[in-house]
Amino acid sequence: MSDATTTQVTSAHTPVPIRLDAVSKGFHHAVKGEIFAVKDVSINVQPGELLTLLGPSGCGKTTTLRMIAGFEQPTRGHVYIGEHNVTGLRASERNIGFVFQNYAIFPHLSVFENVAYGLRVQQKPDEEIKRAVNDVLGVVGLTGYGRQQPHQLSGGEQQRVALARAIVFRPRILLFDEPLSNLDAKLRIQMRSEIKDLQKRLGITTVYVTHDQEEAMAISDRIAVMEKGVLVQVETAEDLYDYPCNEFVARFIGRANLLPATLRDGTSGSAAIEVLGQTLGAHAAPAGAKAGDAVRVMIRPERVGLARAGNGAAGIAGKVVSRTFLGEKTEYHVAIGDQLIQASLFGQGRGDAFSAGEAVQVLFPAEQNHAIAGS
Repeated sequence: MSDATTTQVTSAHTPVPIRLDAVSKGFHHAVKGEIFAVKDVSINVQPGELLTLLGPSGCGKTTTLRMIAGFEQPTRGHVYIGEHNVTGLRASERNIGFVFQNYAIFPHLSVFENVAYGLRVQQKPDEEIKRAVNDVLGVVGLTGYGRQQPHQLSGGEQQRVALARAIVFRPRILLFDEPLSNLDAKLRIQMRSEIKDLQKRLGITTVYVTHDQEEAMAISDRIAVMEKGVLVQVETAEDLYDYPCNEFVARFIGRANLLPATLRDGTSGSAAIEVLGQTLGAHAAPAGAKAGDAVRVMIRPERVGLARAGNGAAGIAGKVVSRTFLGEKTEYHVAIGDQLIQASLFGQGRGDAFSAGEAVQVLFPAEQNHAIAGS
């Protein structure tokens, strides 16, 4: 994408917040009665922020996005764009840019006319349309592509056309519905970087939907995790990864060891937990938990340490079950009693590797242990 032309295409508005106030979307089922695709979701998206709705298929993230856009009407609750309650407005009245999963490019129109379509509907003058379309094609890296037909474009180029069409009229907010799901893995990585870069240059408030956790972590200012129509946790990628609020988030955001434990002592800044027959430290106790409560301890595989038995390391005795060499890292499964622990060690040389069947000490650094509610 071109730096030289990007300054010509900016948001026509000061960045605005988006607010969902207890928004729900219910349906009547002949057997089950009233069911909810989205239930009591409240989110504040800050001006200029890129917030991602993340979750598995069927969790309600796309329905939530469509209610922001005006394609779906909430059963209850309100949608605000800026200071305005837009709940009752049609999508065409909300001044949004929307990038669809399937791009929704008109196959019979050239690239230029696809991008110009919304401006022609608004009956803008021809010279204004020409200038705006050429500017935005430069921004998305498609300078000179105006006469091309959609069938002549690669998947990535079609995605850029869809993005150009969404921003050419300078919308107040930008919405993405799984925009990269039809691209191959390498192109997805390239395009997510370009989308993030463009969003920051435009400074436009954006809501992005994906089920891909890595994609969400790569592009987002914050991530809103959803499960079964309910908003579970909204945090930065780092905080979701380090401090998930429950087992669902811990497992959905990356890989996790989750071990049953008992809280022995907890304060606002640290905790003592009994796990695998030993007392370990953790950085905090779950909210509302008290001594004697059953909890779960989460530690990410790359934060588990391994040391050879007998070297004096103060760990928990275990035995290597399997070892998988993956280039920059080596993956281990280690048995501690009937618990199987995942450990990822980076930068190991041949002489440093542990062998299957080898006795080891498993190290759980206190600052890396995260206690969550549950048994």
